Amino acid sequence: MSDNGSLRRGRPGYDRQGILDIAVAAFNEFGYDATSMGVLAERLGLSKSAVYHHFASKDEILDQALDAALSGLEAVVDGVDASAGRAADRLDLVLRGAVHVLVAQLPSVTLLLRVRGNTEVERRALARRRDFDRRVTAIVAEAQAEGSLRADIDASIVSRLAFGMINSIVEWYRPGGRENADRLADDVIAIALDGLRVPAGQRIDAG
Repeated sequence: MSDNGSLRRGRPGYDRQGILDIAVAAFNEFGYDATSMGVLAERLGLSKSAVYHHFASKDEILDQALDAALSGLEAVVDGVDASAGRAADRLDLVLRGAVHVLVAQLPSVTLLLRVRGNTEVERRALARRRDFDRRVTAIVAEAQAEGSLRADIDASIVSRLAFGMINSIVEWYRPGGRENADRLADDVIAIALDGLRVPAGQRIDAG
């Protein structure tokens, strides 16, 4: 990842981010392996050397795109204060935040969900994604231990099912439709958490 790369500009109308956006769209349409630098250059109306002026390789483009998605998700968990409130409330914030990241970074998140670990860049991304999943699972387990969520379902299964639902949004969501990120997040919480929460009158506080 190059900090200076974002300052480089080539032909008018195409800066580094512009090339990245078009490249991610091509990766999602054709598949990463099937999209060559030549295909990207043709889509951009640039020479391959002009593309290489911004990115040293196709792997660097992929790395940038996956980092955008993963950094957003990691920031959501990092921003939840472990000392503030019940774990179930923190889980609520994490799920809502993940929906907002998905909507804001829809092409990059779509790409992240399609990587299979065929390259070193993909393997690093998958390792970060597994770490994110572990952190979310730990919050679920804490919520179960405090008595806020039902404990008869394994915490890792709860996490996988909740994010399976969130991740499925990339397959059908289109910006500008009836549902914005806030409404989508409300829907996810209604389905994923309201069916898991222990009613207030039945809670037994831990300790």
